Amino acid sequence: MKALTWHGKRDVRVDTVPDPAIEEPTDAIIRVTSSGICGSDLHLYEVLAPFLKEGDVLGHEPMGIVEEVGSEVKDIAKGDRVVIPFNISCGSCWMCDQGLQTQCETTQTREEDRGAALFGYTQLYGQVPGGQAEYLRVPQGHYGPIKVPEGPPDDRFVYLSDVLPTAKQAVEYADTPKGGSLAILGPIGEMSARIARQQGVDQIIGIDLVPDRLERSKARGTTVFNLEEEDDIVGAVREVTNGRGPDAVIDAVGMEAHGAPAGKLAQTMAGLLPDAVAQKMIEKAGVDRMSAIYLSIDLVRRGGTISLSGVYGGEADPMPMFTLFDKQIQLRMGQANVKRWIPQVLPLVTDDSDPLGTEDFATHRVPLDQAPQAYATFQKKDDGCFKVLVQPGT
Repeated sequence: MKALTWHGKRDVRVDTVPDPAIEEPTDAIIRVTSSGICGSDLHLYEVLAPFLKEGDVLGHEPMGIVEEVGSEVKDIAKGDRVVIPFNISCGSCWMCDQGLQTQCETTQTREEDRGAALFGYTQLYGQVPGGQAEYLRVPQGHYGPIKVPEGPPDDRFVYLSDVLPTAKQAVEYADTPKGGSLAILGPIGEMSARIARQQGVDQIIGIDLVPDRLERSKARGTTVFNLEEEDDIVGAVREVTNGRGPDAVIDAVGMEAHGAPAGKLAQTMAGLLPDAVAQKMIEKAGVDRMSAIYLSIDLVRRGGTISLSGVYGGEADPMPMFTLFDKQIQLRMGQANVKRWIPQVLPLVTDDSDPLGTEDFATHRVPLDQAPQAYATFQKKDDGCFKVLVQPGT
């Protein structure tokens, strides 16, 4: 089959690789019809190279048609249309019972001391082949796949794999009080804004630095601020939040925030080292670009909440602990527990009115053989690129 594979920093290619096969009785095989390129994929494209091997298949936002199932898979069958959560979980361990599928005790990558295995996401999370490919082997296929109806386009459902549950968890963790205000940093935060609006959050503020993205959010009723045009972004936001700052802030940016030259330098230096050395550097002394979380801490009102859904990877990130303590800030974070939120978000995407606007969320749809160029376009933010769906077979 054809698959998008990693060959080095900013070097991804479409190669011919072996077709996947059933290896365990709980496996399923799907023919991929759509797979998103995520902002987290850009971490692999740029920063986390030391944890990848040449030929690794990328992609963790797939959906498709079931081709084959193992003997213990009973809830889906050949021909079913399914979305595959990015985290791989069993549904029956203690952690899954707590709704913490990202910590699944069956698939935890214990050799790396990390949580549940992820599709297409480095040796840190199991080095499981990803879904930017023609076919995908799905471990724990008895639990993970989400069956969706025929009819509506893939765009309606594919975001159940990551974007929608991540946005939903971010909003839930923010816990904006009734009548309160919520500020959101970063592009994927736009879906959080849509969910927050659907849940009745009164005041939603979007902060970004890409005009195209700000216009998208503004068109749906979000009050927007361009980070590069405000001399005092904290003061500007306080002006529209009764002088206190928002009740909650979602940091949907993470480790590759703009600014923070020291963090960027550290990431660049790690990329120049041999993999074994770079891995240790990132694991023990890694420093992220912290601009987004620092801004979140400055923005949020005293006694407010920061919900962190952007991915950070550094082990030596300097945190302003005195400010966090003094402002009595609540901080919640983590990878999205996809299956926990599906009962709440699935009705929104099966609603004929498409209340979250999923069908116009993607800006680019490309066949698999154009995926390498799509990565470059997405990273550079060229051509108004906001969200890319790779669609094998088109």
